[in-house]
Amino acid sequence: MQILTFIGFTLLVAIISYLKTREVGVTSSDSYFLGGRSLTAGVIAGSLLLTNLSTEQIVGLNGAAYESGLSVMVWETLAAVAMIITAIFLLPKYLKGGLTTVPGFLAKRFDTTTKTLTSVLFLSGYVVVLLPVILYSGSLAISGMFNIPELLGVTHTQSIWICVWGIGIIGSIYAVFGGLKAVAVSDSINAIGLLVGGVLIPIFGLMMIGDGNLLDGLNILTTENPEKFKSMGGPTDPVPFYTIFTGMMLVQLFYWGTNQQIIQRALGAKNLKEGQKGLVLASFIKILGPIIVVLPGIIAYHLFEGNLESADSAYPELVRKVLPGAWVGFFAAVLFGAILSSFNSVLNSSVTLFGIDVYKQHINKNADEKTVVKYGKAFGVVLAIASMFIAPLIANAGSLFAYLQEINGIYSIPILTIIVVGYLTKRVPAIAAKIGLVSGCLLYILSQFIMQPYFIEKAVSIAKLNGITDTAELTLIKAQAYPHFLDVMAILFILNIIIMLIIGKLKPRETDFIQEYTQQVDIEPWKYVKQVGVAICIVVIGVYIYFA
Repeated sequence: MQILTFIGFTLLVAIISYLKTREVGVTSSDSYFLGGRSLTAGVIAGSLLLTNLSTEQIVGLNGAAYESGLSVMVWETLAAVAMIITAIFLLPKYLKGGLTTVPGFLAKRFDTTTKTLTSVLFLSGYVVVLLPVILYSGSLAISGMFNIPELLGVTHTQSIWICVWGIGIIGSIYAVFGGLKAVAVSDSINAIGLLVGGVLIPIFGLMMIGDGNLLDGLNILTTENPEKFKSMGGPTDPVPFYTIFTGMMLVQLFYWGTNQQIIQRALGAKNLKEGQKGLVLASFIKILGPIIVVLPGIIAYHLFEGNLESADSAYPELVRKVLPGAWVGFFAAVLFGAILSSFNSVLNSSVTLFGIDVYKQHINKNADEKTVVKYGKAFGVVLAIASMFIAPLIANAGSLFAYLQEINGIYSIPILTIIVVGYLTKRVPAIAAKIGLVSGCLLYILSQFIMQPYFIEKAVSIAKLNGITDTAELTLIKAQAYPHFLDVMAILFILNIIIMLIIGKLKPRETDFIQEYTQQVDIEPWKYVKQVGVAICIVVIGVYIYFA
């Protein structure tokens, strides 16, 4: 019955996506890469949320909450502020320029080489890290939920390979052959299911704690675990509170404002009003995100009395414990949709970047739109197959999950830097952007993967020589031995900006950069965007003050 429910819901989403895609068609660049610039607010909001929310986040963030409590909600709540900034400041500029890709702006502002370097950085991050991680973490969840090894009589490793290829093939069909419209429509339907299923887990959990009474359960949880309900993280927490004012906001701005995988949804808006409404709606729902990706981790801590072997098993164990059997098939289908969404969204963005910024620019400059789409799809197929081969091998690279955010920092901050400088200055030249990209990447790698391990190892050695063996004390010493990676991002962001401005002063462009209006879509802003944006920011601040 569970498998039938799973298959039924998955097929329903696929059929609706196919019918909706036929209305637009996918023969031109705009129709394939941007859904024909026809996306409305609801579709944009749903697609943004589900592209962001997948198994590695649901499982990983709840695992972090199991260990550290409410302070990890910063990944959700601060995203709302970043989306508001994107809606008010960045999206109008993107739509005014008629952009299909973020690097497309860099070609106009700096030069083609800068655009190509940025596209290659995006593609490298997607291929080497993001796609395989999404496939592997999703396969772990699906294999565990349906107990695939027992069901098919295979080993755990074989079940991971089966799930990886199943998810990969279905996700590739959506992304490569359906284009952004199919991805966005399937996202919107699955987003509703994920919100319903995601909210039910903490509800059932609180009812179990309160012997059937939801409010009693919440009261018991907060009374007996007050240390878990503090919004401000300490020095040994995954996100110390002060990092909100250093690199955390930069990471959020990069992710929601410049990351091709995410912003492509808003670039496909039918006009600026719909794009802004979509971002604002998504930002409001994002404030409620901790109910799905943080609260269950704290509930699991209470129910299992903090005795689970692994923090990352908190969410799967909680689902198994509190979810009625009849709901398992539906919830598995929704999780499957979340996995597919993240996979096909990254793949679609990769196809877009390759087709427009690499193939059209460097391989076949005279290619018509059908040819660009054709070769973009071919690249997508190769990329998908490569990621399916790589994904199961991640089982042997345990550090990859822990360092996922750090690894993304290699390219996120340099790209954010040159986009910010590109929009806020008129005379900084192309050479400054290239130096900013290269220096940003190299300095971050030097800091996080050479200097950080050296200083931490040295600090721990000195501590042990002084007779310190307590685990909590050693953890604190490690945290204080080297700046947090979010602090490093902030330092390098400022340093890169200074380097680019100095070059701009010494060797400026000959003429001012002036952005042209391409008239692709109406760029009349939504008249309430600033008022609603300010209100959402006040709500975020209020949440922090309440739980402080």
